[in-house]
Amino acid sequence: MALLGLGTAHADEGMWTIYNLPPQVFEKMQEEGFRMSYNDLYLGENSLKNAVVNFSGYCSGVVVSPDGLVFTNHHCGFEAIRSHSTVEHDYMLNGFYAKSYAEELPNENMFVAFMINQEDITDRLMKEGFDTMTVEKQSVFLDSLENVLSQEVKQNDSTLRLEIKPFYEGNKYYATTYRDFTDLRLVFTIPKSMGKYGGETDNWMWPRQTCDFSVFRIYADPKTNGPAAYSKDNVPYHPTRWAQVSLNGYQEGDYAMTMGYPGSTERYLSSYGIQEMRDAENATRAQVRGVKQEVMIRHMRADEAVRIKYDSKFAQSSNYWKNSIGMNKCIDSIGIINQKRQFEERLAAWQDSTGYLKDKLNFKRLEELYKARFEDNRAFMYWIETFYGTNELCVRAIRSARGMEVKGPKDKPNKQYIEFEDNSNEWDEALDKEVFTTLLKNYREHVDARYLPTFYKVIDQKFHGNYKEYVDYLYKNSFLMKSGKKLFFNKKAYKKDLGVLLGLDLVESLGNMREGLFASYDSIDAQERYLCAAKLRMEEDMPHYSDANFTMRLSYGQVGGFELAGKPSGYYTTAESMVEKMKQADKNVEYFAEPIMHELLSSKDFGPYQDKTTGKMQLCFLTNNDITGGNSGSPMFDGDGKLIGLAFDGNWDSLSSDINFDSRLARCIGVDIRYVLFMMDRWGHADRLLQEINAQ
Repeated sequence: MALLGLGTAHADEGMWTIYNLPPQVFEKMQEEGFRMSYNDLYLGENSLKNAVVNFSGYCSGVVVSPDGLVFTNHHCGFEAIRSHSTVEHDYMLNGFYAKSYAEELPNENMFVAFMINQEDITDRLMKEGFDTMTVEKQSVFLDSLENVLSQEVKQNDSTLRLEIKPFYEGNKYYATTYRDFTDLRLVFTIPKSMGKYGGETDNWMWPRQTCDFSVFRIYADPKTNGPAAYSKDNVPYHPTRWAQVSLNGYQEGDYAMTMGYPGSTERYLSSYGIQEMRDAENATRAQVRGVKQEVMIRHMRADEAVRIKYDSKFAQSSNYWKNSIGMNKCIDSIGIINQKRQFEERLAAWQDSTGYLKDKLNFKRLEELYKARFEDNRAFMYWIETFYGTNELCVRAIRSARGMEVKGPKDKPNKQYIEFEDNSNEWDEALDKEVFTTLLKNYREHVDARYLPTFYKVIDQKFHGNYKEYVDYLYKNSFLMKSGKKLFFNKKAYKKDLGVLLGLDLVESLGNMREGLFASYDSIDAQERYLCAAKLRMEEDMPHYSDANFTMRLSYGQVGGFELAGKPSGYYTTAESMVEKMKQADKNVEYFAEPIMHELLSSKDFGPYQDKTTGKMQLCFLTNNDITGGNSGSPMFDGDGKLIGLAFDGNWDSLSSDINFDSRLARCIGVDIRYVLFMMDRWGHADRLLQEINAQ
């Protein structure tokens, strides 16, 4: 029997790997309204899975035309849209539509990946003695095997790549083969007012009216229709399978299915691990980002050019700031830690009665290990949230300390130097400096003195504890902040530069914290792996799904709402509800939308995009599909495999789903595909794209 998730799998719970979908799960899908065969779902070039893509390593997407058009979320295309925006041509603010192939915009460092094949290689590993190796040897062995298997698949097709990932907390290993296309071009996006409608006010909330989509196109080698680096000679990719976009909509209780790339869940995690997540990680992330974002949004609202530079960074930061707050509230309100403890007591009793993993799985030992590393982990999170990627100075300081910016002849160390290119178009000095000043003070106020990097003594002694003066001095005087100037290692200036010393201190302090954390890492990892193995053995007559790890997963369920404050939530929103929200823009700027949007959504005639049953223009809807981060942009299919929406969020009560799925409350929020087409039609007048998509 194929192993499958954390808790016992209920009817509509689960992020199922498709290649070994358990028969009882597939039968349940069919009972609920899935009308395709397994072959049509997974096997062969025309299977539905071949229309679903990994979008740039952080989202999901779906191919919707014979010429390689891809739908994903607006927030998944956010950075691409921002990178093409200027004050003169602000595609974030005004949207964008390429009226011809020639106008479609190429993007650096973006790709889509198609999953070709997946297989369980656990037995192969065990025959090589994998389970008796140390963690270090296992890592080396997996790297070596991945290289060998990659070469094997490339011998048959040079456009393929292979990766090996652990499943079920490392009790299983699967090898997955992909084909990547790196020439991905922006084709269409609506204004941010609609693509991110409601902003942080509505994020993780219901009801929603956000039109969260963007459109890209895959380009390919004109001779082979295969992957190719960007070239003006490349042509639109012609896929073997694309999703049929449907105008038929949905009704409450209808079958609904997502296919995509959920990033990470930890539903096997012990009660002690969840407690650490709540108190050391989530609480820390929420506290630091809350402080940082107050500074960012003030600068962004004061200057349009600054807003463009930081829109994407702020969105990324605030998304998991709110997620951390919501997850902690759910952990406490649901009582997840106590529920886990009770389950672990039952598991321990079963272990005592069977002797399974005797002298290996030890709950008391697991508790002690987590307790011993708590303060180190909390300080580590404060370090990451304070210094890692939060400001340009720290980015440069850390990169220089790690030798990542070393230039010059390798055989002549005395002539090696550091030099940073001018990237001033990507950051703002005033914002950057105030963020760093604020976070320096915040870090000291929240961690024990033993976790302070050495440069805090410089702040106290040379700058009399004045963080602002310290930061101003660094930005003005450190060679790290002088783009285009060479700082040679053999010069006295290098050894005295306070920016360089900052970087060295940061790397040293991080190393010290990691040393404390890593001392128990392997032991905790082993205990968590044993816990998972024991659960799977105790419940071996039930199907289980593995935690998400950004491999393709299927989730199935139904369209439908939940109880919201004792009242039915409703399962869709309408144009009327959005117009009413837009009228509140004077009280909340995140409810602003341009006058044309008021006009379009106040229409008396929505044409083919109006629901035939309700007579309404439906905007967003709910299903009980099991999703998490990475599922953004996942196609939402009906029972015939037709596209009815794009997943983009979960509700507030779903925020504990990474560790515990509550089928009563957790919901997936999707943008209705008819809303997407309506905006492409009535706002964008994208006739050529609509004809290409051929919605039915």
